[in-house]
Amino acid sequence: MPDMKSLLAQVEAVVIQAARAVQDRYDIDNRPQSRADIIDQIRANDAISMEIMRSGFQAIRPQAQMLDDEIGTGALPDGEFWIVDPVEGAINQIHGMPDWCVSAALVRDNEIILTTVHQPLLGHTYSALRGQGAWLNGTPLKVSQKTDIGIAMVGTGQAAPGESAAVHAQIGASVSAVLQQALTVRVSVPATLQLIQVAAGRMDGFWQFSQVRSGLAAGALLVREAGGNVTDFDGNQWCFDSPRFLATTPAFSHTLSATLSDIA
Repeated sequence: MPDMKSLLAQVEAVVIQAARAVQDRYDIDNRPQSRADIIDQIRANDAISMEIMRSGFQAIRPQAQMLDDEIGTGALPDGEFWIVDPVEGAINQIHGMPDWCVSAALVRDNEIILTTVHQPLLGHTYSALRGQGAWLNGTPLKVSQKTDIGIAMVGTGQAAPGESAAVHAQIGASVSAVLQQALTVRVSVPATLQLIQVAAGRMDGFWQFSQVRSGLAAGALLVREAGGNVTDFDGNQWCFDSPRFLATTPAFSHTLSATLSDIA
């Protein structure tokens, strides 16, 4: 059995391979014209990326099961599982936008122990090992050191298409509330591309009204290992059962959780 750093290197290679396969299908001028066209293009890209990750991860970690449900929620059974998103930000990718990536996280007994996120258009690989750190292309990551929330750059966004009107209202209310404190609020998808910015110290926080595992697992470990706090809106440590998610710097964790916890 490989040590964890050796395993991480193997995972990075698989994720990069999958991302490059999707990149080969990327066209900056692509413009889908119907819902059916959007769905077909996303499914085609997902299938190519997923096949590479499924076979690659089976070879390097046969005891770990692959989760196929990209919008799955809640705690997992005991054992090892791969939580993957074959094209995270797929809606951006098929519209010729650069805001997409491929991500994978290895979970053991509901603890995220390893993760990799690759942005092929930038050549950026974000990786983390539980208890050992987080890196961008091998350089250690560290969350923002700001102490004044008035200059904070934070963000939120949808977890998935088709969320309820109640969730949409919560997103809107949360943006309004946090705008009274922070310098700016970004509202965009996918979550992971905001979470890597938090881990890298470029952004200062991200929250979401969601349990969707595939959009949160990879970024959660990156932020934690870069020195950030990952909690629910009540300040409790986040887990897969948590209905709400907040990742931020330690300096802003209490203020943001207090603001967000009041939004029903």
